[in-house]
Amino acid sequence: MARRKGTQTKVNPAAFDQPGAHVFDNPVKTEIEDSYLEYAYSVIHSRALPDARDGLKPVHRRILFSMNENGYRPTHAYVKSSRVVGDVMGKYHPHGDTAIYDAMVRLAQDFSMNVPLVDGHGNFGSPDDGPAASRYTEAKMSPEAMLLVGELGEDTVDFRPNYDGSLEEPSVLPAAFPNLLVNGTSGIAVGMATNMIPHNLGEIIGAARWLINHPGASLDKLMEYVPGPDLPTGGLLLGLDEVRRAYETGRGVVRMRAKVETGPLEGSRGRQAITVTELPYGVGPEKIIEKITDEVNKSKRLTGIADVKDLTDRENGTRLVIECKVGVNPQALLADLYRLTPLEQSFGINNLVLVDGQPQTLGLKALLEVFLAHRYEVVTRRTKYRRRKREERLHLVEGLLKALLDIDKVIKLIRESDNAQAAKDGLMKRFKLSDIQATYILDTPLRRLTKYDRIELEAEQDRLRAEIEELSKILDDESVLKKVVSSELSKIAKDFPTERRTSLIDGDLKEVLAASKPSGPLEIADDPCQVILSATGLVARTAAESEEASEARRRNGRVKHDAVAAVVHSTARGQILLVTNQGRAFKTDVLPLPVLPEQAGTVSLRGGMAARELVPLDKGERVVGIAPLGERGAGSPGLALGTRQGVVKICSPEWPVRSDEFEVISLKDGDEVVGATWLTDGAETLTFVSSGATLLRYAASLVRPQGLKSGGMAGMNLGADTEVVFFGAVKTDDDEHGEPMVVTSTGQSVKVTPFAEYPAKGRNTGGVRTHRFLKGEQRLTVAWVGPRPAGSTDNGSPVELPETDPRRDGSGAAHPGPDVVGHLIERD
Repeated sequence: MARRKGTQTKVNPAAFDQPGAHVFDNPVKTEIEDSYLEYAYSVIHSRALPDARDGLKPVHRRILFSMNENGYRPTHAYVKSSRVVGDVMGKYHPHGDTAIYDAMVRLAQDFSMNVPLVDGHGNFGSPDDGPAASRYTEAKMSPEAMLLVGELGEDTVDFRPNYDGSLEEPSVLPAAFPNLLVNGTSGIAVGMATNMIPHNLGEIIGAARWLINHPGASLDKLMEYVPGPDLPTGGLLLGLDEVRRAYETGRGVVRMRAKVETGPLEGSRGRQAITVTELPYGVGPEKIIEKITDEVNKSKRLTGIADVKDLTDRENGTRLVIECKVGVNPQALLADLYRLTPLEQSFGINNLVLVDGQPQTLGLKALLEVFLAHRYEVVTRRTKYRRRKREERLHLVEGLLKALLDIDKVIKLIRESDNAQAAKDGLMKRFKLSDIQATYILDTPLRRLTKYDRIELEAEQDRLRAEIEELSKILDDESVLKKVVSSELSKIAKDFPTERRTSLIDGDLKEVLAASKPSGPLEIADDPCQVILSATGLVARTAAESEEASEARRRNGRVKHDAVAAVVHSTARGQILLVTNQGRAFKTDVLPLPVLPEQAGTVSLRGGMAARELVPLDKGERVVGIAPLGERGAGSPGLALGTRQGVVKICSPEWPVRSDEFEVISLKDGDEVVGATWLTDGAETLTFVSSGATLLRYAASLVRPQGLKSGGMAGMNLGADTEVVFFGAVKTDDDEHGEPMVVTSTGQSVKVTPFAEYPAKGRNTGGVRTHRFLKGEQRLTVAWVGPRPAGSTDNGSPVELPETDPRRDGSGAAHPGPDVVGHLIERD
């Protein structure tokens, strides 16, 4: 028999044994189309796409159902994952064990799901690595998973035969919370794919409850409850305009960005580093490191990185440290990292789900409506089941109570009956009982027919009638049904509180990316700048600028100022010395110091950095002075130090080359450095102020410079129970900065006096009185000497000082007084 070209012959082997058998021809095109459609339908419904009601694909649903059926619940001990996989494969999911185990692993990963449905024990993988084999891991259901399967035994969903018809499995789970929106999902079918992003459980429940009571709610109102996705790995989500588009149409693209911190590298004396603490969804540290390595070594598009370290662990979470090279602007480097590595990635939202067996793309409101419709049906079927069970029990209780009213007659009838059937027929006829009631009475032991049991049965009868009435209200009144669903969702949100992990940045995606793009050159020029120590102990620097720009600033009269304790000139890539009250000095880079934010007429020192963020200070140790290093310190006689016990020292600027930490003075027990000032040319005047309100000044040339190990020499002769409260070096011929002033405070009165009113004395003398105490005043709490004085509180808030008093031994003006005093400084 000849066949037409392009056809395929379908042959039934048994047909050859039958007389008059026929062979039917089928075109190849038709056969391929039919077979492919059957395959596509099978993949869509049986593998790739989730059901919009419970948010699960068949394999996930079968895993949870099998674990529940076998008792692997949260209260059960962990069981081998291989055992779970074997049960699922043998009973419900006739596919490869690897596919089943991979699906179960995802249900256990807290970096993949906001609410894990499997409680895994062992290595269940990371964003970079796969899990251990199923024979090495253990699992059981999580408490949240019980919310999906908890009502299966109450006729809440339809069941269907398993693959071989030997068992039954649920077509959908009852799902007490919107699992699809909370955990998201992804899958590739034939000709279509789904990619749903996770959300916060509490926010989704809040939106669902609002929709229950307001079915016509707008999308904008629902977004007040669900402002955007919430990813299990945290991070940033940019451009909520695109999120709204996805919520409206079911499709959209959102941009995820890692959460980072920039600042000094720990233990490196101020080197800059970018520390990644949260990564985009689905990205692991090893992927970042691999991409950075490729960009640095192969394409060479990424420069400025000295090293990358992965310090991620279970205790501290994600911690990826990217060390910058010296002189590299971390903000500019961060912009390149966002552009060239997975630290910034897109997520394409495609809410393709199965609704009544049909693939549909749904927005946020439609997804919530499908879930709520499912819950209404589940609660309705559950309520009918519970009412039916109570009605059946009430029927038995009523029959038993009838028997108890004439228990003697019942017993006599049973004893006189020939057999059980005759006894049942007699009970039904004489006491008007149903077949079920009569059978139950015959099966009831005599010990249940006491007076006490009758009281219990009557109480049970009343309770059953009340419960039936309540259940009937749910079935008869739709508003009551909605209230039940809402209250159950509310309880879930209360029992499983979840804090938002992902930070949302509002606006159009392009505008947000443009506004948030870090700027500035990658390599920072070594231009001059000023390093400032504030009166409250903060360290900062001014923006680096060329000498020409600095001179132009002076000519234009743009004076920026704030209360500071010390200022030294340096360069952006230079180093300075931080001196502490314990006589220690630390070398540190200038580049990591924060640049002071410029405001109208002032440079706010509140943008400074605490010194302990730069150097390892001991408890109670604080920075009291700063000094330049390198060429900026050339020609200076050294660092002038004054201590609490009146010791003075000029430390020669011969700093150790290989040591970043060293002592600049040997202190006696109980002593500490109260002031450390860098001398520019040695023409300064050294000044002590004691708590006994005496001031001593003498030329710095009277103090011989000494080496690091020296303990200094006697600087001020102190009276009994007094101590030094201020030490500094003052320039008396500095016309640019103005006349030096003396500020003293007792906490009740404050006095500002010209420094010129105090005569110079010899070293290690007592000085002259600078503040006459009033009644109740016993000591100075604050003192300071320098040009343009400015007072402030401990937190940096300005305090107005009184007018100048020409009397050096006056009492001052009544004033609560500042906590610290600094001076106003020009930015030059």
